[in-house]
Formats: sequence, C-alpha cells, structure tokens
Amino acid sequence: MSIGVAVIGAGMAGRGHAAAYRAATSLYGSDLPEVKLISIGDVNAQFGLAAAKRFGFERHDSDWRAIADDPNIHAVSVVVANSLHREIVEGLLAAGKHVLCEKPLSDTLEDARSMVAAANNSKTVARIGLTFLRNPAIAAIQKIISSGQLGKVLHFTGNYWADYSCDPMSPISWRYKGGMGTGALADVGSHISYVAEFITGQTFKSVSGARFVTSITERPIPSGAVQGHSGATVSDKMDSVENDDYAGFIADFGGTAGAIQVSRVAAGHPTSLEFEVYCEKGSARFTQARNGEFELLLNDDPYGQRGFRTVQVGPSHPYIAGGLPVDAPGVGVGQNDQFFFQNRAFLQEVAGLAETAELPYCANFEDGLHNMEIIEAVIQSGLKSGASATVPAANPTYLKKVK
Repeated sequence: MSIGVAVIGAGMAGRGHAAAYRAATSLYGSDLPEVKLISIGDVNAQFGLAAAKRFGFERHDSDWRAIADDPNIHAVSVVVANSLHREIVEGLLAAGKHVLCEKPLSDTLEDARSMVAAANNSKTVARIGLTFLRNPAIAAIQKIISSGQLGKVLHFTGNYWADYSCDPMSPISWRYKGGMGTGALADVGSHISYVAEFITGQTFKSVSGARFVTSITERPIPSGAVQGHSGATVSDKMDSVENDDYAGFIADFGGTAGAIQVSRVAAGHPTSLEFEVYCEKGSARFTQARNGEFELLLNDDPYGQRGFRTVQVGPSHPYIAGGLPVDAPGVGVGQNDQFFFQNRAFLQEVAGLAETAELPYCANFEDGLHNMEIIEAVIQSGLKSGASATVPAANPTYLKKVK
C-alpha cells in the first residue's frame, strides 16, 4: 500500500505542504505507508515546475482537474486563494480524494457551509490546516493549563503582527480584495482566534469593540504573476485596497475576557503570533519571535522570587520526540516544522492509523466554519460601531481530549 499525494498551490504555504509530505515517513516511527510525491498543481507553470523539482514531485499540473482525475493520487493539500477553495475542494471530494485545506476554509460563509456539507457526505478525510495547534510551545502551555496547574483562566490577550504589507509599493493581489475583515483579520487573525480557544479551553461566545483600519489605500498593479508575499515587478497603474491592514476586538469566552489585535503593516514583525494568558495560580506567555521556548510564572513561588521563567521546548513537550531529526532540548523549532507535524497527522488518518494524544488528527471542516463565524462576528461588530455580536455555539475538535 502507498499514499499518492499532491499539492494544489505552489506559493509560500504550498511549499510548506510539499516539504512536509516529503518528510512525512521520517516522523514518529515507521508505521506510515510509503508516500509517493506525484504532483504540484499551479496555474503558473513556472511556479509549479520549480516547486515540483525542488521537493521531488513527479510532475506539475496546470489544471487541478488533472489531479482529481488521477487514480494514483489519494490525498491532496489545497493551498490557493480563499475564493477558489470551494470549487476545488468539492471537486476533489467528489473524485474520492482525501483533502487537507488551508485556512480560512473559504472566503464566504455560504461557500464554507457548502464545503462542510460536501465533507459530511464524503467517505474520505476532509480536514483543515490550523498549523499553530502544532506549535510545541503553544501545545505545552495548553497542556499545563488543561492539567489545572494554573487554575482557572482569567483573561487572555493575543496579537498577530506581520509586516508583509508595509511597503506601499507591494503589488495588489487577491489578498487586498473582498471587504473589511477579509484582510489581516482573515489572514492572520484567523490563527490567533483558534489559538485563543485552544489555550483558554473555551469557545468564543461574543465579540465587541471591533475596529478596522486600511492604512495603505492603494497599491500598484503587478506587471506579472505574484507569488505569496514576495515582491513583483509593478506597473505605474494603481488599484484600491478593499480590506483591513489592522483589526482589533474584545472577546468574551463566557466569563473569561480577551483582547486581540492583528496587523499586516507592523514594521519589524515579519511574522509574530504572541499571547499572554493569566490564570488564578500563574501566567504563561509565548512569542513566535522565540519559537522554541515559552515563559511560565507560578504564584506559589516566594513573592520576592516570583517572575517569568523561560522554558526551552524539548522531547518532554508535544511534537518534539520523533518529530525532529535532533529531538533534544534547546535545538530549536520553527513554523516550517508545524507543517511537518500537521501533514504527518493528516496522513496518519488517511492511512487509517489510530489517533493518539501525541499526534491528534487535524481539525475538521466544522472547525474551519466555526473559525470563519468568529471572523464574521468581528465584521458585524465593526459594522455596528463596535456593538456586541454573538458567535454561534460550537464544539471544536481541538478542545477535546484524546485518550
């Protein structure tokens, strides 16, 4: 038995998926079947061919339907513009493929709900990539809080600062279209939103105080193709930016409060997801700028000695043992590794292998819909001058405990 894999989308995150599939059989033991790297799909042949060659895939396809029609391909990552997710994902599921879709699930709630229905009617695995659930330091903090060591969670503050849009001459692309809430909030705010639930162990009940800002209102039209956040040759013609460079809001987890801010024009922060969580018996904090560690404060320390201690992640923390070639304390871990752990978990389920506490399955499409409903509630709060907006009740799989 073998699993044939493909990646649709040869951009930044697509390359993360491609590399992850290449490494999959080297992670967490030898029980995974052979993984065959078959195709990188991208409408831009230059990008697709380069990625296929770089990561050892057999070929490039310009049309995703060629991947859907290939009986030797069993599992596919979909890593393209949000507005394209529904057509491709539903087509792949109808063709009997297992699908791992990048977040957000889609660009509209209507499309997301249709994708959930398609997944529920499919006999194959349909999952969404919430990669920061695989961060060892974040998962370690979640484990400490869920154990009760820090007591009741009191409040949470989280930011996701990025600077990929700081340059006003960066070309216009699909990322800058779609209305308020589809910019920084959907791109990086979606990440800190599910992390907030994962850490607090509670779901969003409502949001309020939402504010959106478009700091750079127009951008040049590119002369050629744009890949990921990389620059491109631009023309002297400009086009308007339709969505948010910055977003902020207050969260209510049903007794626990939170505050979240995100930006794609935060100079000096290439990519910085960070949070602090305050509890009855102590606190914990994390910043992506120091990805291989977290900080912990325990209130039972003598008052004069109380302060945050730095904990370097190692094999006693989630995902490290067996997940890194050198799985020793202090060797470091990065965002690329999160794709490796995530895609290995996806293939674990595709292969019919058991879910474990050490390697839980990926989040499902209902979780992806819930994440979009949080974003939509923030948008509604912004439209109502910051008034409270309810988030529909949900039971995310990432809050359950795996025996």
